[in-house]
Amino acid sequence: MGLTHPQDLRAWQRWQDSRHPARSVLTRVRPRPARGVLTRGGEAPDVLVALDSGSPSNRAALLAPVAHLPRERVAVLAPPGLAPTSAGWRSAPWSADTLDRSLDSVRLVVSAGHYLPLGGAGFALATSRDVPFVVVQHGLLTPHAPPLPPSARLLAWSEADVEFWCAGRDDVRSAVVGAQLLWEATAAAGGDDDVPRTPAGPPTYLGQLHGAELPRPVLAAAAEAFCRETGASYRPHPSERDRASRRQHARWEAAGIVVERDGPPLAELGTPVVSVFSTGVLEAAARGLPAWVELPDPPPWLAEFWARYGMRRWGEDPTPAPPLPATAPAQLVARAIEGLL
Repeated sequence: MGLTHPQDLRAWQRWQDSRHPARSVLTRVRPRPARGVLTRGGEAPDVLVALDSGSPSNRAALLAPVAHLPRERVAVLAPPGLAPTSAGWRSAPWSADTLDRSLDSVRLVVSAGHYLPLGGAGFALATSRDVPFVVVQHGLLTPHAPPLPPSARLLAWSEADVEFWCAGRDDVRSAVVGAQLLWEATAAAGGDDDVPRTPAGPPTYLGQLHGAELPRPVLAAAAEAFCRETGASYRPHPSERDRASRRQHARWEAAGIVVERDGPPLAELGTPVVSVFSTGVLEAAARGLPAWVELPDPPPWLAEFWARYGMRRWGEDPTPAPPLPATAPAQLVARAIEGLL
């Protein structure tokens, strides 16, 4: 098993548009040019890090390695508020028509992919200069993940993810570095092996109504049934801000289900965790918390996904802590980058 669209980015984008038709219509009617902030650590950086999101997974995958590289060698292209702000970094607004002129010294580009505007701009730069484009895995992979760019250098979480993401491809070079996100979750737990791995109270259900991989009615029905049966509270995903999600939350609250809109950050959650395919399940397991996945009659791809990441279904033993390398993945990413220069 592998990606539904292993190489065709446009086909993947059409699929995404079909899952979010209102958003795709708005984008076509009012297209927005790629814009961001370009932050330099020196006058002639040879590494460009391009990120489109400030999510914890993107920060861990793309910004954490920057701390292990010489500042003067790095430039970061990101939305406002995400780039490094410590002494020695200089920022300026950026738009797509200025990137090529402003980074003549760049010899390598790092991103999570080429499927969003800033990563796409970075890929265009790498292609025009014939320099390596490095993709750092930032999350779990379903068959609906975007394809890797042509001739990408992949830094993946595991060999199983390499095989899955690169199935049908012979143009991608890869190395396994592990998941910085899960490394940080383990560090937050302090390596305490005495953390109890049996439920101490009602679980928290990590919502995924925003997910395009499964129909919203299926995700909503599964969440509601689980919360009713177990007394679990529902924690909306940060992307559940659209009108349909807010209406669903209100209906659940009216029916007596607790919706945690203002709970602690996921990294500080202290309850058992359940979800359909959230990365938060592995984060919780890395912290020593009981964590499970659940969905009645899961499709074959989801069963394979659960098996690939070692996720356990509700009613089984909790999901074990994911394996991690001896060295922080952010350091391994930085070493890989330096090795390509």
